Amino acid sequence: MTKILLNFDPETLALPAEEARAVGKLAAAQYQGRTPYDYGCFDDILTPEILDRVREELRSLPEAETMFDRAQERLKPSYLPERLPSYTRNFFYALNSRPMLMILEEMTGIEGLIPDPDFAGGGIHVVAKGGHLDMHADFNHHGKLNLERRLNILIYINKDWREEWGGSFEIWDREMSTKVASFVPLFNRMCCFSTGSDTFHGNPEPVNHPGGEPRMSIALYYYTATWDDTRKAHSTLFRPRPGTADQADRVMARRALHAGHPAACALSPDRRQAAAHRLLAQRAGMAPG
Repeated sequence: MTKILLNFDPETLALPAEEARAVGKLAAAQYQGRTPYDYGCFDDILTPEILDRVREELRSLPEAETMFDRAQERLKPSYLPERLPSYTRNFFYALNSRPMLMILEEMTGIEGLIPDPDFAGGGIHVVAKGGHLDMHADFNHHGKLNLERRLNILIYINKDWREEWGGSFEIWDREMSTKVASFVPLFNRMCCFSTGSDTFHGNPEPVNHPGGEPRMSIALYYYTATWDDTRKAHSTLFRPRPGTADQADRVMARRALHAGHPAACALSPDRRQAAAHRLLAQRAGMAPG
């Protein structure tokens, strides 16, 4: 595993621009050309003091902006940076800085990366005991800014986490038939990947920390100004793992049916469900029409 350091100053949270391209090139060797899509996992990514200070501030959290608690996303609140204590909030701003973008562009080979000033869907993610996030591909369009989603960054802040406590980050192939990689959410570990309509990932195994501690991560998303009228926007696309008790996303399936599938009314409930998922895949560019 390639060792790189995002050399933020623990006090000012400044990142030296003169080091950025070199750090990105080093990371690119591990990140680019992976199967089934570009991704990377980097340990000891930050000076530990930074995440220690973030953890200390997060001992007291405000009321969550969002709380997901359904079959596909269980016990998963999130918190926007603007409502978090000052050091953590400023760290998010630093992760959107130009030197950070220089590193990410060099690492991914994606030019013109744009940070999200609203942190839509990002922030601090918390998964409580018993919680999980099923396998999915992310929403692909930032409607407010009309941008295409291209990159996810996840930094874990869980001390001494063990694999048997659940919550590992998983990457699956584009057909959702085989798990390709799994990463324990260790303190100071960064997982990142290029996003698309069939880049399936998640943390589907329920969190089961013996002391009841939640799984916590820093999540940021980056975009490019490459969206056009030929593209079809979609929200999160959940896919169940084969041979598991994962549940299909019936909410999204119903929306697909309501949007108009001409043969759907003549099908049985099970076949309507399958037809809806095929339609979602077709609209997202995941399967032929």
